[in-house]
Amino acid sequence: MNKFLKEFKDRGFFYQCTSENELSNLLDNEKINGYIGFDCTAESLHVGSLLQIMCLRLLQKHGHRPIVLLGGGTTRIGDPSGKDKTRKILKEKEIDRNIKNIEKILKNFLDVKNPKTKPVFVNNYSWLKGLNYISFLRDIGKHFTINKMLSFESVKTRLEREQSLSYMEFNYMILQAYDFLELNRKKNCTLQIGGSDQWGNIVNGVELIKRYSNKQTYGLTTPLITLASGSKMGKTEAGAIWLDKKYLSPYNYWQFWRNTDDRDVIRFLKFFTDIELNEIVNLQNKNINELKILLANKATTMLHGKKAAQNSEQAAREAFSSDTLGSNLPTIKIKLKELNKQINIIDLIILSKLENSKSEIRRLIKGNAIKINNMLIKDEKLLINKELFNENYMKLSIGKKRHLKIEII
Repeated sequence: MNKFLKEFKDRGFFYQCTSENELSNLLDNEKINGYIGFDCTAESLHVGSLLQIMCLRLLQKHGHRPIVLLGGGTTRIGDPSGKDKTRKILKEKEIDRNIKNIEKILKNFLDVKNPKTKPVFVNNYSWLKGLNYISFLRDIGKHFTINKMLSFESVKTRLEREQSLSYMEFNYMILQAYDFLELNRKKNCTLQIGGSDQWGNIVNGVELIKRYSNKQTYGLTTPLITLASGSKMGKTEAGAIWLDKKYLSPYNYWQFWRNTDDRDVIRFLKFFTDIELNEIVNLQNKNINELKILLANKATTMLHGKKAAQNSEQAAREAFSSDTLGSNLPTIKIKLKELNKQINIIDLIILSKLENSKSEIRRLIKGNAIKINNMLIKDEKLLINKELFNENYMKLSIGKKRHLKIEII
């Protein structure tokens, strides 16, 4: 088996492939261009997209060139795959802003210096915006049958539930197939990788290229990643785990990985780090907490850099220390005049964004989960005053895993 495909499988990335033996032979004989598409519905990607990003890194590792398709065009439509309602339509300025920021994030993960494998970033709006509807139906639409389009899971699910599926969304699969055709023509792209929910769309593209230009291309999908607990990857009680530090600090990103369920640690070392597989095998008998720290450091270094990972680990150690306020902890600032308005502990926690529900905060206080400067808080009406600050600083903790430094300015 080809080395790229073998590692793709051994790391647990593999779910389906259109013509596996042929793809393996192709990869043995030449370096190819492969693409993954990202719709730009938010200013940042989150951890749910990280497996796809790791696939792009693996392509580069084995000498192939990744193409990153940023869906400036398809974002204007909305992919119905895995959705139970129509996506909110964004303004053009929002989409353009999202594209620029997502490209910036992806460059943290990909090698942009090696000319042989340097990623190519493309925006499908460049070819979708000028389509002539009549010509598109005649040249591309004729290759699709309604019978087959209705058989795809993303469509069947919505119809079975009697949930609205707009004609606009119904066209998405044709546009994604057309994207693959354009990338094959313009960038000699022969492989599309995507999540398992994209299988139908990917097969459409492979078949369209075969019918339109008689060229052979391939599709490869990854499994849906769920946690050992059964919940979806990247979703927490506090919200999405964003890849942009503007929305999630490097410390909180590090903590997300540090708090990985014991049952997921080895799997996630394979998925989300570059540690060689034989080395991961040798690590399996190590202390589980050491492995969690290793995972957190490797994942955070990849996105935010080695210094941010080191600071985050140090901040986590300081958070458990009784003789320090934690110089590396995430910090929020509060004006003295705000403090003088007699903020209580519940208001302070909401201001800190560690929790946003007053009833939940009361429950946490009753459960002995709230601390200030490592001292347990039992009074939900406690007023926050300057005496609780040590040289204008205070450490606020919720449970064992959430800590924050508050500074008076």
